[in-house]
Amino acid sequence: MIIKLIAIGKTDNVQLQQLIATYQKRLGFYIKFLMEIIPDVKHTKHLSKGQQKEKEAQLILTKLKPTDTLILLDEKGKQLNSIEFSTYLQKHMNSGIKQLVFVIGGPYGFSEALYKQAKGKLSLSKMTFSHQMVRLFFVEQLYRGFSILKNEPYHHQ
Repeated sequence: MIIKLIAIGKTDNVQLQQLIATYQKRLGFYIKFLMEIIPDVKHTKHLSKGQQKEKEAQLILTKLKPTDTLILLDEKGKQLNSIEFSTYLQKHMNSGIKQLVFVIGGPYGFSEALYKQAKGKLSLSKMTFSHQMVRLFFVEQLYRGFSILKNEPYHHQ
């Protein structure tokens, strides 16, 4: 299985980029992990929030294959602790899917088109984080989840 993270907009903080790269490299020991950044939608001054979400959805949908399992990282999604998340990952790996795709949306969330396409929603917290920080938190949680599955000492209880 391949895990892919799609995010809108670049990470301009060098320290965050370095930390994300560290966890991406570590993930390579467990699974094929891809991260795809979609550039911010241009000329948003004259767009409503809904129109901006639709434009972002169009860009995201072009990155998906029909066989992909889409999971939205959404504030209204299900919250899991790290052990539950590792079990969630294992269930997806056992299901035989080829690619599990997680998406971090733009500043206003997701369009209805993406909600309809998604097979699930996960929330990292009830708190709001910058989209750049969410990338780091998510990639670290992926690494943590796989280290739990392999009974490695990274995660402590």
